[in-house]
This record gives sequence, structure tokens and C-alpha cells, in this order.
Amino acid sequence: MPQGDRVTDIEGGYAAARLRLLHEEAQAGPRLRAELARLTDGWLGGLLGRTRGVALVAVGGYGRGELSPRSDLDVLLLHDGTADASATAALADRVWYPVWDMGLDLDHSVRTPAEARKTAASDLKVHLGLLDARHLAGDPALTAALRTTAYEDWRAQAPGRLPELREMCEDRARRQGELRFLLEPDLKEARGGLRDATALRAVAASWLADAPREGLEEARNLLLDARDALHLATGRASDRLTLQEQHQVATALGLPDADALLRRVYEAARTVSYAADVTWREVGRVLRARSGRARLRRILGGRGGRGGFVEPERIPLAEGVVEQEGEAVLARTARPERDPVLPLRAAAAAAQAGLPLSPHAARRLAAAGPLPVPWPAEARQQLVTLLGAGEPAVAVWEALEAEGVVARLLPEWEHVRCRPQRNPVHRWTVDRHLVETAVQASALARRVDRPDLLLVAALLHDIGKGRPGDHSEAGEALARAVAARLGFGAADTDVLGTLVRHHLLLAETATRRDLDDPATVRTVTDAVSTAGTLELLHALTEADARATGPAAWNPWRASLVDGLVRRAAAALAGAPLADRRERGAPTAEQERRAAEALGAGGPVVTLAEEPVGVEVLMAVPDRPGVLPAAAGVLALHRLTVRAAELRTVRGVLLLDWRVAAEYGSPPEAARLRNDLVRSLDGSLDVAARLAEREAAYANRRRLAPAPPRVTVAPGGSHAATVLEVRAQDAPGLLHRMGRALDAAGVRVRSAYVSTLGASVVDAFYVTGAEGRALPAEEAAALAAGMQETLGGARWGGTGPATPPATAGRCPQHQTPQDPHRPGPIGHPPGG
Repeated sequence: MPQGDRVTDIEGGYAAARLRLLHEEAQAGPRLRAELARLTDGWLGGLLGRTRGVALVAVGGYGRGELSPRSDLDVLLLHDGTADASATAALADRVWYPVWDMGLDLDHSVRTPAEARKTAASDLKVHLGLLDARHLAGDPALTAALRTTAYEDWRAQAPGRLPELREMCEDRARRQGELRFLLEPDLKEARGGLRDATALRAVAASWLADAPREGLEEARNLLLDARDALHLATGRASDRLTLQEQHQVATALGLPDADALLRRVYEAARTVSYAADVTWREVGRVLRARSGRARLRRILGGRGGRGGFVEPERIPLAEGVVEQEGEAVLARTARPERDPVLPLRAAAAAAQAGLPLSPHAARRLAAAGPLPVPWPAEARQQLVTLLGAGEPAVAVWEALEAEGVVARLLPEWEHVRCRPQRNPVHRWTVDRHLVETAVQASALARRVDRPDLLLVAALLHDIGKGRPGDHSEAGEALARAVAARLGFGAADTDVLGTLVRHHLLLAETATRRDLDDPATVRTVTDAVSTAGTLELLHALTEADARATGPAAWNPWRASLVDGLVRRAAAALAGAPLADRRERGAPTAEQERRAAEALGAGGPVVTLAEEPVGVEVLMAVPDRPGVLPAAAGVLALHRLTVRAAELRTVRGVLLLDWRVAAEYGSPPEAARLRNDLVRSLDGSLDVAARLAEREAAYANRRRLAPAPPRVTVAPGGSHAATVLEVRAQDAPGLLHRMGRALDAAGVRVRSAYVSTLGASVVDAFYVTGAEGRALPAEEAAALAAGMQETLGGARWGGTGPATPPATAGRCPQHQTPQDPHRPGPIGHPPGG
């Protein structure tokens, strides 16, 4: 058979067999990868044919036999240099071109052993690939010599190469993030992914250190299985597990849903990350010890204790715990099986000293006996000490987690471990968020009389997540059970239950309700009956928000919560609550602004700088349409509204907006006034302008948002009806709300704006024409009508009562490449 026909036959047979394997028999897992590698080995070997002085070598992932459905082929054509260059090139073409013709990605090179060694010396990635070199076809002696040389060089150069490898891993982590905390993780590049698992193999090959083996291979296989399923689902060589593919990948792996998939992936990434932390710490210790021993030998002339060995110093930290070579380890006399408090004592001592807990020590601590119920006072105190250590507590907690100690101490922890949070405001999984909240709470411990209750509440406040019903209610029951088991008395257990049940109360109330309304303050005092509990809840609120992410806490939000706490504290101390309906006369400043607007016969607009953002003050002779016009003008100028206060004085509507400019500096007051005048007289069509902006970004949105919800808050106020609007953030949203309220003939007394990520929660205090709260039936009808308008209308138009497919968050907060990135605090008047 002619050579060309033979290659064609080989190629056709491989293509059919590959297609059958991937589409008829495909099931993600080690068998699929091994079968695909075996099939590809035979095909490439057939393409090479019989040769002398040449070897075809698989390197990298293909060298390890881990060939995913869309992985590229890393292949090296190794030759001894005796053949003519043109003949070698022709031989390479005979292998490379059929691969390209198949549409497969190929990472190829042609080198002599000396060239391969020289390239590896200058390129760390090449050297790492050669450590996995595997013979495919040709002269096996060439491949064997290459592997031997690669390993000898790697071990000889390890003191210089391993720090370079570590820096490469850290740089990749900075760019890609931590896999186990990402909603759309890169299975290969993110920290804790397949690249890190490969790096650990390279460290082990250096013989300087080795990674903890427990669960590591299973974790790596799980990540490989997920990548296989992703390749099969998308038909692309993609390593990023995007939201739209997660359910399909979960189904392929036999998991019930996308959340179950993420939990498994996160657990695997946690195992790899922890192994990496331990391994790189050991590498650093070994390299420092080598350097230190060399200096000591020079000083002592070769003498260094018994046979040149210098015993490391051991410094006591706590009973049964000592420091050795930068780690907390167990003392030689420690007996975990006889000392059930030792795991908490060792963890607390390590965290307080700012030291990692040795993996060997953590493994031994897993053998400790169970704590009696209720816990002895020392165990409870050691837990509080651990949580109060701040940032060092995170690594210690991770070490206990890796050995299953945490789940044994707190069985409720298992339900939140590695549980994803799909709200993009959250930067952590539930379990890590709880630990991070304790870290934040430790910095606030001196603000409260009972820091122990604050720290335990921080650790437990979201323990109910993932269970049926409201997570705060479920969490309260769990927290009470845990508190009793930990040995807290009945009164302290009640406080912890209250803190967990109401950990969202202050933030939600302060940002969505009128702080001057007595009903708002009573919402807090009815839930929190003592000043001490209020103090703890205040600190917990701040710690929780700070641990959530940058979008959850800022000076503006802090000032609102502080104001609410001050009012509630005064009420608990016995100060009378003034009724909003009996609020005093307008201030002199408000009277002046009203008079100025009446004298001008039109709007008066001023700007005032604030510590955070800008205050825009508008005084407009009252008439229908003022609120939507003002909100629309702010939206057109891309001003993010954080709060709004409205009041009528002598026939003039006073609007105080707290805003921040999306880009650059805010516009001048004169420009805002001119646009407001034009909007009121109809010469500026705000709705049309906002619609044009939306149309420009419509094609960038991929996901339809959930429909908005408008509800009447029961008991929200005695003087007004409180409408709460929950919707997807969008440009001009507040403008549309204002138009809906204006059309309904109600008066807006005040509005409170809150945005977290892509969602907004706005509260409107509205009254009828006579200035009183609406009857229940009218309020319900208003909420239903407003919900229909917001759900069906495009920006300023009309349409069916379903959310527009393109209604995503504000386009200025979104890029086509990352539609899930959390937005800023607040939203344009509307957004």
C-alpha cells in the first residue's frame, strides 16, 4: 500500500474509533482518559512508522495518560541528530499534518536530547512537561535517556527551581483566584486546580518534600472528571465551569444538581489547596535548613552535634503544644486519645502564636477522644480563643478541617462545608464565610461586653443555610442546640439564638426603612430586648457584612446602621419615641430652599460634597411627575443613588439625593437643573434616552433575570404605607418606579435605596392625597399594579407583564466577558 494511502487509512480508523469512544461510549472518568490516550498512542505511532534514531514522546498531561476529550496533544519528536535536517522535517510533517487535519490542537516540538535538555534549563514549563515524558513510538532508548536526564537535572536544580515554581503558582493564583470560592471556576488554572496538582507531583519528584497523600489523588481525579464532562458538554477545550454548563456537567457525573457539583469541585480544590500550603511550607523549611546547616558546618568545621545533626529548638506554647521550625506541633508527652480538649488547645495556641498547625499534629489530633456534653469550660474557652485570634485562625481551622476534626466537634458544620453561595455579593463559600466573619468579629471584640458570645455567634450565624425554610430561623434552632452542647447557660443560649435569628435585621432595616419612623425603631426593639444584645448584634452585623465582600459594607451603610442602633438604644433606655406624624416644623434651611424655588418659579439644584459621594439637593414646585423626572435626570448622568429623602414644604417638593458618580466627577448643578427643567417641560424625553442606552447594551446580556416583586411591608409605618421593591438592577429603574407611583396618584414621602450586586431592594413610604397611609385593599392593588408595570414595561414603554429578556443589571456595571461580576453599592436612580 502506498505511504499516503496507509496514512489516510490510519487517520480514518482513528477518527471513527475516537468518535465512537466520545459520543457512543462516553462516560467521564479515568477509563475514558486512559482509552482515549491508548487510542491516540496507537494512531500517532502508526503515523511515525518504522524509523531509526527517532522517538515520539508524549509529554505533559498526555504524557501522564490523562487525555481529556478536547485536550491538546503535547508531543515531542526526539531524534539523535544523525539524520539530514530535511529528512527529520519531512518525518515530523508526516506526524503533525494528520493531527492538524483532524482539527486537534497540537503542541509539538522537534529536538535532540541535548536541545531538549538546554530548553528545559531555560524554560520551567518545558522541564515540568519532560518529567511526565512517556514513550509512544520509535527508539525507546532515546525516551528513557531523556527521562533519566530530566529527573537528574530536576533534582540537582531543585533548590533554585522550586522557588521559581512556587512563584509561578502564586502568580497564577493572583490572576485566576481561589477555585473553591469561584462561581465559575477554572478547573485547571485557579488555585487548587489541576495545575497545582501537577506542581505537587513535580515537588515530590525533587525528593525535597512530598504532599499529604490523603485524598489528593481522588481530588485530582474529580477535577479531571469534571473537565472531561465539561469538554463533552460544550465540545470545546474549555476549563472554565460556567453557570450555563454546570447542570449538564452535574448530570454527566451522576450528581443531582449544579450546587452538588460545585460542592464536590470545591471539596476537591480544598484538598489540593491544603496540600499545596503544607507542601510549600515544607519546601521552604527544607531549603532554609539546608542553608543553615551549610553555614553551621562552615562555623563548626563539620561538627554539628550528633553526627552533624542539630536538633531543632522546641518552644512551649500550651500544655501538650510546642513550636518547632515555624509550626505548632504536639509535645512528645502529648496524648490526644487521653486529652479530648487538646485539639482546641493546640489550635488556639497555634492561632494565637500566628503559626500554622503541623499537618502531622492535625492528623494526630483527629484521634482525640470525644468531648463530654456539655463541653467543659476549658474547651469552650479554647474555642473562643481560637476564634478571637483573627486572621491566623483561618489556616489553623483549615488544618482541622482537612483531618475531619471540625465536623467531629461541630457535626452541624458538615451541612455548610464547601456549600456555594450563588449571590455574587458573597466572595466565600458558607463555611469559609463563617470563619471570616469570626475573623472580622475578633477586631470588634473590644466594643462589646461579651466577646465570647460575639465570636460564637459569628461562627454560627449562617449555620442554617442550605436547610429548608428561612436560614435565620433554621439557624436559630441549630445555634441553640450548639450553644447548649458547648456549655453556655440558658441566658447566653437565648442571646446566641437571638443573634443568629436576627443577624440580618439591622442592615435590612437601616437601608430599607425610614429611621425617623417609630415603627422602624420598634422593629428592632421588639426583636432585641436588651442593650447588651443590641450591642452584640451591631458588631455581628458589621462583621458579617465585612466578611461578605466589598459590596456589602461601606461608610454610608455603616452610618445608617449606626443611626438605627442609636435610636434603638435610646428606646431601650426608656427615651420616648416621637411619632413621625408629629415631626416638628421644617428647618430654616428647608424653608429657605422652598422660598428660593418659589421665587425662581422653577427647580433649584445644589451639590454638596460628602465624605462618601455627593449630596444633590433639589427644590421643585410640587406638581405631578417631579419624582420620575428628577430620578431620570440623575440616571442619564450616570449617578448612583444610595439614599433619597423627599419632603413637601409650602408647596415645594424637597428631594435630597445621596449619589456617587459612576465615572469621573459628577456634573455641575447648573447642568442638572437645565436637564430637570427640560424633563419637566417635555423637551427632554428621559424615557426615550434611557431606552436608547438600554438598546445599546441589550445584546450583551445572556441571562434573563428573575421577575421583580413588589410587596406591602406589614407594620412598616403608622403614618404611611411602605412598599418594598425587589428587582434586577437596571438603568432608569427608579425613574420607572416614580412614573408608576405618579400614575397611581399616590404621594411619595421618602424612599430608601439599597443595591447588592445585581439586585436592588428599595422601600417607598407613600400616602394618599390626604397624607395618610393607604387602606389595605388599595395598598395591595398598588403593589400588584406596580409589580406588573415593572415586570412588563421596558424603559418607559409598555409591554406584557413579564420581565424583558434583556433586562440585566446596569450595563455600565457589566462586561460581555463577565456578566456575573457584582455591581457597586447603590444603583442609578433606577439603577
